[in-house]
Amino acid sequence: MIRPELRLSASTFRDNIDAVRDRIAPSMLLLVVKDDAYGHGLAWAVAEATAAGVEWFGSYDIPTALRVRRAAASGARIFAWATSTDTEIDDALLSDIDLGVGSAEYLERVIARAFELGRRARVHLKIDTGLHRNGLLPEQWDAAVAVARAAEASGALELVGIWSHIAEASDAEDDDAQLVFLDAIRVASESGATPSLQHLTASAASWWRPELRGSLSRIGAFCYGVRSADGPELDGIRPIASLVASVVELDGSDAVISIGSFDGLPSTLSGSSVGTPAGARELRRIDPTSSIVEGWPHMAVGDEVRIFGAGDLGEVSATTLAERIGTVGEEILTRLSTRVRRTVSD
Repeated sequence: MIRPELRLSASTFRDNIDAVRDRIAPSMLLLVVKDDAYGHGLAWAVAEATAAGVEWFGSYDIPTALRVRRAAASGARIFAWATSTDTEIDDALLSDIDLGVGSAEYLERVIARAFELGRRARVHLKIDTGLHRNGLLPEQWDAAVAVARAAEASGALELVGIWSHIAEASDAEDDDAQLVFLDAIRVASESGATPSLQHLTASAASWWRPELRGSLSRIGAFCYGVRSADGPELDGIRPIASLVASVVELDGSDAVISIGSFDGLPSTLSGSSVGTPAGARELRRIDPTSSIVEGWPHMAVGDEVRIFGAGDLGEVSATTLAERIGTVGEEILTRLSTRVRRTVSD
């Protein structure tokens, strides 16, 4: 092995999905696959999740949703929430993709495209509960619901869901956000059928705040075994990916391995612990195309060094690496270059 490898465990992925679904039941899992399934490979992740019985996928944008549609089972539901162009809206409507709508302008455009195509748009209307990451303000909500209901009556739209993002900054702030969310559901219910899909929480709040969960829970990182930065370990959840590089040269008492900053490994991670055949060793330096690792007895060219993973060889997790440089585990995974080969085992 010369090229570094991101080794994916399909069985661990399935186990994580089962653990998440058990934790959040009766809320349904909406598996988020943005950023190429957090760097793990979208087509692979969707196929494995579909085989594990996942029925809902969250893609962020419509182009990604179309990739999910090609990879998923025919009956899969796909939710795309980024405000999109008219051409993308057309693609979504023709591919039976649910749309998250967080502004009056976007709602009007979705309705117009649905009329033009003769399709019925499935819409999840977003209320801003205080995070200010897109979403209709509470004072705009009544008018937007009225527009949605009018389009529903005309056959251009089905108001299937209400959703929001929360800050997850404190329990008190999240409690306040839930009150705004529940009031939005009340207003919608007074104007017609109560939307059955209600989703407020992402990974962390879905895991630790059961009272905030709705009928759907949007969970990405935890299913891939990536814990929250500065958060505790998760019962029943393990990283599904290990980043491995081989020893290509011996440099005195140190080993030179086949991965560097050009492969997406931040040079600022030097000093972290990696796993070797003899246990944990220091990652002394990260160069453009190679790195230097503290040596071990009887090391040899071809030995494998694990940069991050589940800790079986003394390495740390991607999130633990990320915490050293003030970011999140997902960034460590998603910045890996295409020279890092993805391989899968069961």
